[in-house]
Amino acid sequence: MQKVIILGAGPAGLSAGYALAREGYKVTLIEKEAQVGGISKTVEEKGYRFDLGGHRFFTKIEEVEDLWNEVLGEEFLLRPRLSRIYYRNKFFDYPIKPFNALAGLGLYEAILILASYMKVTINPIKPEESFEDWVSNRFGRRLYEHFFKSYTEKVWGISCTELKAEWAAQRIKGLSLVSAVVNALLKQFRKNQIKTLIEEFNYPRLGPGQMYEAIADVVKASGGQVWLNTKVTGIDIKDNRIAAVTVLNHKGGKSEVESDHVISSLALRDFISMVHPVPQQPVLEAGNLLKYRDFLSVNIALNSDFLFPDNWIYVHSPEVKLGRIQNFKRWSPSMVPEEGCSSLGLEYFCNEGDELWSSPDEDLIEQAVEEISHIGLAKRDWVKWGFVIRVPKAYPVYDDDYQKSMPVLMDYIGGLENFQSIGRNGLHRYNNMDHSILTGLLAAKNIQGSNYDLWEVNTEEEYHEEDNR
Repeated sequence: MQKVIILGAGPAGLSAGYALAREGYKVTLIEKEAQVGGISKTVEEKGYRFDLGGHRFFTKIEEVEDLWNEVLGEEFLLRPRLSRIYYRNKFFDYPIKPFNALAGLGLYEAILILASYMKVTINPIKPEESFEDWVSNRFGRRLYEHFFKSYTEKVWGISCTELKAEWAAQRIKGLSLVSAVVNALLKQFRKNQIKTLIEEFNYPRLGPGQMYEAIADVVKASGGQVWLNTKVTGIDIKDNRIAAVTVLNHKGGKSEVESDHVISSLALRDFISMVHPVPQQPVLEAGNLLKYRDFLSVNIALNSDFLFPDNWIYVHSPEVKLGRIQNFKRWSPSMVPEEGCSSLGLEYFCNEGDELWSSPDEDLIEQAVEEISHIGLAKRDWVKWGFVIRVPKAYPVYDDDYQKSMPVLMDYIGGLENFQSIGRNGLHRYNNMDHSILTGLLAAKNIQGSNYDLWEVNTEEEYHEEDNR
């Protein structure tokens, strides 16, 4: 029986373990946190359940959809979608609906936006190097400045001129001002297939963590192991193969685990830093150049039943630091255990160790309550209690250093015969959840004799989210 170690029990790692354990492989999943799910886990507090951000379950990949339905069955709900943008003290439809946006900004501004769009269609920016270039070419610079610039810079903490066009091409594929207008005009005649425009989605009754907890149960029932509170501290390489993985459990016990195959969803920067013998200097430097964006969520319970109809709201207004609001009762009523109550996740984008990240929890809760009150979506005296969750390495950054580093790292990893890197951080690619799962499933197939190139797993046109999550 072949042994497989899987580093990280998020959606990608769990999916690989699920596929392999059911085929009789001896699978061991190693997870540093106390629960599975990675950034898609669901945290329970006083009976309330909170996502680490909102996670829609929508895919065109039949294999992934079959897995979801097989694991949860009737617990996998179909939910209506409503999301809006808060900007200039107004709420705008999201996805952006041109007529709604232009009406909300006023006639004069609407004329300027249309003129800006006509200008860029005649004289587009070439070459498209930055996020700013890419979006301006498809929406016009003025609409870009209203509905893309401030929020994107809030999310990433860098200028839109530093964020690469490659990221925009991956995440906003298939949507432009023209396609948005066409969709608005022809909506009643055709079913939407642009993921951004999907109006309903699946969702586990108790949040995404329910899905990944159930998958972990299947792995264990199939003879696999899931080691929680266990941190990877070393990767030993011999003859171009991973010979052993060194781990440290929560009691301080260190051990070496040998395996025939290793699959990892660890952040590439972390993986490279743990390799022994130490890689050559260009590989080390490439790993160290990779950057990540982190976020924290201030989660609050409120003694008010109906707050607003949205599943989530994007906060584009620069006068508040708040970036996104999750309304968990609108995702699933079962997320809130008490009648007449609601819960919110108030999300802030930051860098690990910066002022926001390092602020005391009580200060963060106070700031979040103040800002949600300022926006007018909740009143201060509705808040029952709150707590903070910090999420490191939530988003891999696409910048100049990323473009320099990835060819070096891909070449190095490609030389390891019994190793595959998967998932969002394992590939340093801003995949949606379903594509991270697909990398896990394909890695499992590769161990069984297939030859899929995991770096090529992406999405086809008309599929990505048109936002910065």
